[in-house]
Amino acid sequence: MKNKAITSPKILSEYVIEYGFLPFFKNGIPGFSVEEKCPSDLWFTDKPGPWEWKGPVIREGKCAYGKFFKNKAVYVSLDMLPYLCSMRRDGYDFDARCDDDLVFYKDKEIYEIIQKHGVILSKELRKLSGDDKSFDKYITRLQMQTYVVTKDFVYEQSRDGRRYGWGVAVYSTPEHLYGRDLVTSQYKTPPEECKRIIVEKIRSHFPGTDENTVCKLIK
Repeated sequence: MKNKAITSPKILSEYVIEYGFLPFFKNGIPGFSVEEKCPSDLWFTDKPGPWEWKGPVIREGKCAYGKFFKNKAVYVSLDMLPYLCSMRRDGYDFDARCDDDLVFYKDKEIYEIIQKHGVILSKELRKLSGDDKSFDKYITRLQMQTYVVTKDFVYEQSRDGRRYGWGVAVYSTPEHLYGRDLVTSQYKTPPEECKRIIVEKIRSHFPGTDENTVCKLIK
């Protein structure tokens, strides 16, 4: 389905499951993004488009979503998520990383708030964590380390029931959403081997892409 346009949440989900990973925006690999595969006339209309499809695709429960590549948003299929977690965490659960003093204080504070609530709106999380101006940096770092994912997007509604504005992210931990067994299932696979598997998975769909290009994207 390489040349099939993304015109619905269903097709978007199918691409994520087939590719294993699908960045939202353009990157160093031509054609490897929602932005490039979704027709331009679907982006800013009165009807739901790729921005609004995020929630339905995530809620389907077949993939995770977060800022996983170069601090940018990416969909990840659940069968590839454990490899990403192993590569990024190097076998460390968050508590173990804290025990070895490998966590910034603010990251720890934010993570513990998310863990306590299970799921939490980003604006509520920001408020509870002190509304720090660097909040986006902290929450992005936690996603890049795969300790936090986006569970959903919630929209404001007008009095007549119409939703408006940008979706507000709802955060959680992958363990809470998908279970610790799945998330940690590749912990015994060395991070470098997980990286190799991810690189080969992506290159299998974009065979003209060299290894270095993929490595730069997923680092």
